[in-house]
Amino acid sequence: MRDVAVVGFAQRQMLEFDGSPTCVELLVPLFEECYAQTGWTRRDVGFWCSGSSDYLAGRSFSFVQAVDAIGVIPPVNESHVEMDLAWAMYEAWLKIQTGEVDTALVYAFGKSSAGTLRRTLSMQLEPYTMTPLWPDTVSLAGLQARAGIDAGLWDEAAMAQVVQRSLTDAEGNDHAVRSGGSSVEALLAKPMYADPLRKHDCAPVTDGAAAIVLAAGDRARGVRDRPAWISGLSHFIDPMSMGTRDLTRSASAARAAAGVDLTGVEVAELHAPFSHQELVLRRELGLGGDVRVNPSGGALAGNPMFSAGGIRIGEAATRIWSGEVDKALGHATSGPALQQNLLCVLDADAFGKVA
Repeated sequence: MRDVAVVGFAQRQMLEFDGSPTCVELLVPLFEECYAQTGWTRRDVGFWCSGSSDYLAGRSFSFVQAVDAIGVIPPVNESHVEMDLAWAMYEAWLKIQTGEVDTALVYAFGKSSAGTLRRTLSMQLEPYTMTPLWPDTVSLAGLQARAGIDAGLWDEAAMAQVVQRSLTDAEGNDHAVRSGGSSVEALLAKPMYADPLRKHDCAPVTDGAAAIVLAAGDRARGVRDRPAWISGLSHFIDPMSMGTRDLTRSASAARAAAGVDLTGVEVAELHAPFSHQELVLRRELGLGGDVRVNPSGGALAGNPMFSAGGIRIGEAATRIWSGEVDKALGHATSGPALQQNLLCVLDADAFGKVA
């Protein structure tokens, strides 16, 4: 296997929806930032891969418009996934493993404000018996949270503690659209939104985009003194039917964790759009109390659709680059109630042991 590292990362999360730019206007500054970080030009990128959703955009092949942000003359080697940035990164990592290219720039974008997000995401459900009922994302997360409370696995105070810590940490994140710590007691005094969820238990609807740069071997070493080497990648998915799943667990997250080495992870950026989902992931991934979770504030501080999972990987990579930690974990989810889970383990040392 080839050693591949994350060597570039840029993100933008919109504070306001009015005047929200087009996908091209969102992406061009991010590409410029990636070029500045790497010292590359467009011609140094061997492969491009994007993540987005036509359902979110409301039109077919909407991702084609985003290619204008790259420029297509001369032609580029390009692909697209109808998924989060994290899965686009996975495809790019595979492309580099083939030996066809040494570098890749992956990007994703989403304008959640273009419709009613919680309703749009109902299209991810089982299409014959679930989608016709249009259960929205927040309501399904509320059912999941209630199942865990009734089972005695967590309580509303534990959920509020996740929110309090996340929004306090988000005060140090310039990209956060929501921040500001509050006491657990004050959070619990807020009104219910989708019982047992309060609004602060739910990630904010966010427009935004992000980009990640990958490079193999010496190309990575030429960019950074401490590249964030990918030492583990693992992705699993739970059944589409909600009735066949134990909503208090995330079996696919546990399976993904079994496929990588999480020993020694110091920081974990978990993509948990709802507060109780961080509690589920901590248990399924077996993270100890000494692992710092979501120092960026996580998805509760900003959750641009189709970028937020990849942002978790980018945030983890920055901790490696800075020398703050030697091993970090980035996690991405998709689908209702943590249905799909991808883990990316990043290391300060290249081992050539990705399986």
